[in-house]
This record gives sequence, structure tokens and C-alpha cells, in this order.
Amino acid sequence: MKKRRRLSEQEYIEGVLAGDRVVLSQAITLVESALPSDQLIAENVMSAILPFTGKSIRIGITGVPGVGKSTFIERFGQLVIEEGLRLAVLAVDPSSQSGRGSILGDKTRMEILSMDKRAYIRPSPSGTALGGVSARTREAMLLCEAAGFDVIFIETVGVGQSEIAVKGMVDFFLLLMLAGAGDELQGIKKGIIEMCDALIINKADGENIEAAKRAKREYANALHLFPIKENTWLPKVMIGSGLNGEGLQSIWEMILSYKEKMINNGYFEKNRADQRLNWMNDHVRYLLESTFYQNPTIEKRINDSLTDIKSGNVSAIKKARELVEIFIHQIKMDDK
Repeated sequence: MKKRRRLSEQEYIEGVLAGDRVVLSQAITLVESALPSDQLIAENVMSAILPFTGKSIRIGITGVPGVGKSTFIERFGQLVIEEGLRLAVLAVDPSSQSGRGSILGDKTRMEILSMDKRAYIRPSPSGTALGGVSARTREAMLLCEAAGFDVIFIETVGVGQSEIAVKGMVDFFLLLMLAGAGDELQGIKKGIIEMCDALIINKADGENIEAAKRAKREYANALHLFPIKENTWLPKVMIGSGLNGEGLQSIWEMILSYKEKMINNGYFEKNRADQRLNWMNDHVRYLLESTFYQNPTIEKRINDSLTDIKSGNVSAIKKARELVEIFIHQIKMDDK
């Protein structure tokens, strides 16, 4: 089998900016790579495409397993592209290090959307640390923007730490909920509700409609008790159905209204500016951690101490400080 030729740095740049989906996929694969040589190329590619980014609206979508995210995203995505917009869907799951089954399954479940040339569905690269996930998902998002996509959906698989990462890279954060799944106000962590810009009671169809309306009232009452956000936006509670599309047009119009309000009050750009700074800080931490654990001396010291650390014969805190001091000393010696 003939080995595929690696693209040059310029070919990556030109292909992405031309909207070539094959090159876009290869560029995202490039930013996933942990190889230092690939990371250098990726950094140069990202710097070159950066002026062509930032024009999309970035929407985070999360919800408990079984809430119907894939069905909702497919139907909502169809609505977006019928508005004449191009859509990219990225999925984030920092827990899917081995098989990525849940992520790759989304592409299978979104059959109609995945076959539409105006849409692009991609499992977002995951790393061994949440900071790595954040960095690479942001890079994938920016590549999609440079390739001409107007709307970016970033889906989180399940509910957990990934929501914090995704909230830090989107303009609007959408939380999907179910009615009648127990005590609605206890069914999900308070912190995630505080992060959302809108809470959607999904699967509001058939016999679930009345239950969805009741849940909507309960959540709306509860959200009034939360502190007012910096952007002065009171999260909306709406009902919708990913199955039949009911309510999705109103949700889209609400998101556009939010964007207009945030642009007018200056929060939209402030939020993005803060996100860029946080992105740099996240990536610094990620690179420092990667460099630390890839250091041969540190790796050997950790392996030699594993038994003592696990047995409790050595203080984990003291060992950590010792390792960091060795690492810093080595850096200083290398600089001389």
C-alpha cells in the first residue's frame, strides 16, 4: 500500500482557506499529533489561518446521556444550513481515550447531516489532560472557521469536566434536559445550570409535551434565584423536539438575539478576548506538563519511586516537590 504523502505547511494553509474538506481533516489530524515536529508545523499553520477566523457563531451543546443530543443536533443543524449557513459539528469527550466509540457513533447517528456538503462532522481530538482537549478543540474550531463554516456546534459527550472546557470556547452554551426524569432541579449539577445561556427541555413531543411545559415553569422559577451574570443575560428556558423540529426555530432566533445583544453591550468581544487569554494559559499548563513527564530523568525517577509512592513509604507531596526541583535544576544547567 502506497504511503500517503505528507502535505507541506503551505498546502495545509491553502487547502484549509480554500475550504477543502479533505485538507481540513488532515489539518485537524495534524494539530492532534503529539509529535514535536508536527506541533511546530501545526503552530505555523494556525498562525497563518488566524486572520481568517472569528466570523462564526460558536455554540456549545451539552446534556445528560439519553437526552437526545445527536437527534437534536441533526435536526437543529438542518435548520441552520437551511438558513444558508455552513455548519461544523465537533464533539468533545476527554474520557474517550481508547475507543472514541461514543464520539464516532455521533457521525453514524447524524446520517442526514453527515451527507450534506454544507455540514462537516468531526470527532474533536482528545488528549490525556483536559487542557489538551481544550487546546485541540479550539484549534479544530478555528480551522473550521478558516475553512468557511459560519456556525460551529461543539457537543460534549455526557456531563462532567468537559462542560467547563467547552464553556470557555463558545459564545453560547446550550443545556439540554429531559422532563419527568426524576426531580428536575436535582437531575443535573447546579454548576452546569449556572453556566448555561439557555436550558432546553428536549423531547417535547407526543405524551411528553405537558410534562415538558411543567418542567419549563419549574426551571424558569429556579433560574430567577441564580445571581445575575456579568453579561446581564437571564438564561432562557424553552421546550423543543429534536424528533419533529418543534420549537427549534424559536431557539435559533433566541441565539441570534443573544448574539446581537452581546455585540451591542460589548460583552461578545470581551468574552472572546478573555477566552483567548485563557487558551494561552491552558496551553502553557498543558505544554509544561507534557514537557515535564516526557523528560527522561523525570520519567526514570518516577518509575524508580513507584513502589514507595504507592505503598505510602514516601510522601507524595515531598516527592512531587523533589521532582519539580530536579526538573528546574536541569533546565538551569541546560541554559548555561
